[in-house]
Amino acid sequence: MKPGACAAPSIAGLRSMGLLGALPADTLRVIAEQCVWRRYSAGARIVSREAREYDVYWIITGSVRVTAFSRTGRQVTYRDLHAGDWFGDLAAIDHCPRSADVIALDESTLASLRSEQFVELIFSHRPVADAMLRHLAHRVRDLTDRVFELSTASVPCRIDAEILRLVRIVGATQNRCRIDPAPRHSDIATRVSTNREQVTRELSRLVKQGVLSRDARTLIVQDVARLERLVAGFQGTVPD
Repeated sequence: MKPGACAAPSIAGLRSMGLLGALPADTLRVIAEQCVWRRYSAGARIVSREAREYDVYWIITGSVRVTAFSRTGRQVTYRDLHAGDWFGDLAAIDHCPRSADVIALDESTLASLRSEQFVELIFSHRPVADAMLRHLAHRVRDLTDRVFELSTASVPCRIDAEILRLVRIVGATQNRCRIDPAPRHSDIATRVSTNREQVTRELSRLVKQGVLSRDARTLIVQDVARLERLVAGFQGTVPD
C-alpha cells in the first residue's frame, strides 16, 4: 500500500479516463470498487523504479512526473501526466520491475487497480482493448521520435523542440501561446539531456529573436510558426 490519505471512489473520475470513457456506468461502478483510492501530496513518490509491484494507476486529479535517476544522480524526465492519463500498464502486462519513478507534481488523487484485474478488463471489453492498443502505439511512436531527436539533433534544436511540444499540449491562438506556469529551465534540461545553463542560453537567444517573451511566471511563444521553422531547420544537424 502506498502512503497517502484514502480518497472516496468516483465513477465520474473514472469516466474521464480515455481508456474507460466508453464503459457503462455499472461497469465503472465495479471498477471503482475494485480500485484503491489515494491522495498524494506534491513531491510524494507514487512508484519507485525497479519496484516489483504491478498496479495500474489512473490520475483522477492533479499531475505526476515520470522520471528516473542514474547512480550518479543525473535525472532524466520522460513525461508529465495529468488528470485523465494513466501509468503502470507495462508492468501490469509483463510483470517486470518498474522502469521509472513517478512523483506527484501537485496534490493528486489516484485510483490503482491490480494487474490481474486490469488485464481482465482489457480482455473483457473491446473498447478498452482498442484504446489500449492506440495508447501503446502512440507511446512507441513518441519514443521513436525522441530517440531520433537525441541522436541527430543539436542541443538548441532539442530545447526548441521541447518548447514546441509544450505549445502543442497547451494550444496556440493566432500564432501565439501562453505557457503558464513557465517550465523551469532545469526541468527542460532533464527532458532533452542537457544542463540548465544551456537551456538558459537558448531561451535567451529566442527572446532576443522575438520568438519568446517571459514574465515572472509565464513563457509566451510570440511566433509559433517561426519556432516550427527553427525546429525544422535544425533537423539533420550534428549533436553537440
